[in-house]
Amino acid sequence: MSEKRYVARSTAIASRVLGDETMVMSATDSTLFTLDEVATVIWEAADGATPLEEIVTKKVCAQYDITPEVALKDAEVLVEQLAKHGLLLLSDKPIAQPASLPRETP
Repeated sequence: MSEKRYVARSTAIASRVLGDETMVMSATDSTLFTLDEVATVIWEAADGATPLEEIVTKKVCAQYDITPEVALKDAEVLVEQLAKHGLLLLSDKPIAQPASLPRETP
């Protein structure tokens, strides 16, 4: 059995969901990426607390006709590529997300 892998969205990005796709821009170099609908499912579930394998089985395989083995292999390639560009953080332990800044009140 392989070790668990956790994924979290980087805080150095800007993203917007457009239909079934997500546009992601790196804040460090302004590179723009377009994620297809399956990658968007993974992106939206990348909370740092849920293992990638669970995201694949409960989200991707539940929505698409694909086996968990194939889906996990594809997801691992995707998250590795996004991590290389600084869009995702990868860890073998849960990733703590920074707390949101308090909202200013007028």
